[in-house]
Amino acid sequence: MQALDIKLLRDFRRLWLQGAAIALVLAAGVAVILMSVGMSRALNDTRTAYYDQNRFAHVFASARRAPESLLSELRAIPGVAEIEAQVRNYAVLDIPGRAKPATGLLISRPEDGMPRLNVPLLRSGRWPLAAGEVVVNEPFATANGFELGDPFSVNLSGRKQVLTITGTALSPEFIYTIGPGALIPQNETFGILWLPAEVMDAAFGMTGAFNTVALTVLPRVSVEPIKDQVKLLLDPYGATTPLGRDLQQSNAFLDAEITQLEVLAYVLPPVFLGITVFLVNMVMGRIVQLERSEIGLLKAVGYTDYEICLHYLMLAGLIALIGVGVGWIAGTWLAHSMAQIYAKYYDFPFLVFGVPWSVYAWSAVLGLAATSVGALRSALGAARLAPAVAMSPPAPPRYKRNLMDRIVAYLRLSQPSRMILRSLMRWPLRASMTMFGMSLAVSVLVASNFFPDSMDEIIDTGFYQSNRQDVLLLFDPDVPLAAMEEVARLPDVLQVEPQQYQPVTLSRGSHEKQVSLSSMPNGADLARIVDGDGNIITPDPFGVLLSDRLAKSLRAEVGDMVQVRFESGRREVFDLPVSGVITQYFGLAAYVDLNALNRLLRQSDRATSINVTLANPDAADEFETRIKDFPRLVGTINMTENRKSFLETLSSNILVMTTVYAILGTIITVGVAYNATRVQLSERARELASLRILGFSQGEVAYILAGEVLLLALIAQPVGWMIGALIARAMTEGFSSDLYSMPLVLTGATYAKASLIVLAAAAGSVALVALRLTRLDLISVMKTRE
Repeated sequence: MQALDIKLLRDFRRLWLQGAAIALVLAAGVAVILMSVGMSRALNDTRTAYYDQNRFAHVFASARRAPESLLSELRAIPGVAEIEAQVRNYAVLDIPGRAKPATGLLISRPEDGMPRLNVPLLRSGRWPLAAGEVVVNEPFATANGFELGDPFSVNLSGRKQVLTITGTALSPEFIYTIGPGALIPQNETFGILWLPAEVMDAAFGMTGAFNTVALTVLPRVSVEPIKDQVKLLLDPYGATTPLGRDLQQSNAFLDAEITQLEVLAYVLPPVFLGITVFLVNMVMGRIVQLERSEIGLLKAVGYTDYEICLHYLMLAGLIALIGVGVGWIAGTWLAHSMAQIYAKYYDFPFLVFGVPWSVYAWSAVLGLAATSVGALRSALGAARLAPAVAMSPPAPPRYKRNLMDRIVAYLRLSQPSRMILRSLMRWPLRASMTMFGMSLAVSVLVASNFFPDSMDEIIDTGFYQSNRQDVLLLFDPDVPLAAMEEVARLPDVLQVEPQQYQPVTLSRGSHEKQVSLSSMPNGADLARIVDGDGNIITPDPFGVLLSDRLAKSLRAEVGDMVQVRFESGRREVFDLPVSGVITQYFGLAAYVDLNALNRLLRQSDRATSINVTLANPDAADEFETRIKDFPRLVGTINMTENRKSFLETLSSNILVMTTVYAILGTIITVGVAYNATRVQLSERARELASLRILGFSQGEVAYILAGEVLLLALIAQPVGWMIGALIARAMTEGFSSDLYSMPLVLTGATYAKASLIVLAAAAGSVALVALRLTRLDLISVMKTRE
């Protein structure tokens, strides 16, 4: 082992605390890369493998009732590889031992028992062979404690039938399983049921017909022309516009989650890597200054400039190796923990968890690059030092009085306070970088802690101001408003209101979106339209009201005309003006007045859903029992349970997330504050020792050492708030999708919490270094050259 190698190990052992602080900052950046990029890749790889293995379709279409003879024409469309036709319908389920009704999506299974597309994976038992048998999706069975052989009832077109569970399954169509009107999976109240085709045909009058079809396309064939031809063929049979994979509900939710992880990977790691560059540059610069004589001696005995430069780069490389190693361990653990969280909400039969080796490799390359960039200036400076210059002490800085000195003198501050301010003015670049590093710590905390307040805003607007009903009753087909009187007569019912949803395609020029057009009566109290400011909005009787994201997608503003093409009924097309644009957080919403909708469609007053409030939502057993047999009812949504489930899910996830980011912000602060104070101590050891000899107390000397860093920490707070707000805004824009958006809500409490964490971490780090003052050997310090 050469002398330089021994020196390298000794230097690293001497600087291990400073190196550890820097390594932790780097490790945090590496961990975030593995957590976000690794998990997004894992979800993508799992989805791809699952879709390929179970032949997930590329195009999904539905109709009211299409003849099976049409299948040959669909199969003959150029580019179509395979098709699968089914009968599907929603129905109310009556589960033994459960008062509240559940909703099921009933799917026909081919008579030959072999689906061609979207192949369900049998997890237990066997497929149904006869009437009265059913296979249910595994999460539904688990949530309700079902075992093979257990019975429950289903309302098939007004006729209750008992079904016996013969097996459980998972399907690539239902990785994220949410019922109609729900926001998150509620496996206890919504299930997928597979029944024999002859049972479904008889129950819904679909013998020789189908109402849904899925298609796969050949490789390198565009999906759009096929969707157009499918629509053309199904149009006479009440078809809705076919959907591609991108708009298939389960796949769209998974896409949104992967996008969020990718946004985190782009936004946060550069913060940690940038701070690593700054810290390494600060520490290595001081090391080179302290080792000038050693550098001169090494050159005098024959070491080349290249070897000197490489020596200091290798010292930074050791820090990188430790940081990358710790980051790999922490990132792998975080990715695994997130995988377990995802397993609760995404129904994969397997999870390809292994983070790709390329992600580990890139994170290591980025870590080594960050430390190398930080050390490069100092290493090159050491290499350029001539032996004679290096062996002599550095020239002292030139001081002279300036305006700031006069201002400090005018303020009549104490001598220690003046020394702190003068130090900041003499070294403005270093002070600015230290302040900026701590402001980035504040920004990370601000950018992560706005989530709880944003969720509170979403919950308050979406659940307590807009949707205030206890139960939502869904009907198919729609029912006359006379049905409201029947619902109003049910036990425990306090209030009922109609609502109508119509599938439409909105278009303006070349831009179009498929949405559900919602209509409610004027003065509605249960399902209201509330904008982002909490104002109650009434739809204009002659126009259409759009959510902000839908208006942006259509490039539409107030007063513009949009084409409304109805996907059901007479399938008519109308041009309506945009009467308003409002901020909303769930879905792409469009609203019209209920009377105006009935007038447009030339129909009597009707409803596709009825909103209900109950006297006691938690004890309405008689209402829930009676509603299970209500005619033409195909589903119910218990909004009270929906709220509770949403709140419980968010509270647990937000707690985990805010804890992780609080730790990351603390790591940044400790890394910056500890190293800045440690460098101050090494630079000013003789000065501080001189002050002790001149009679300054130990507290005053500690104040001089700690005061500079703590003052910079205070100055960093408003800068960090501003940067954090910018990062938070970038994250909310990156998280926005057609499914949901996140409001940017930054409160005083968010800023205060971030500042308290950073200031506490800075104070602790400074105190740790200040303790070294009590162990200073004044005589030894005064004998040093600097």
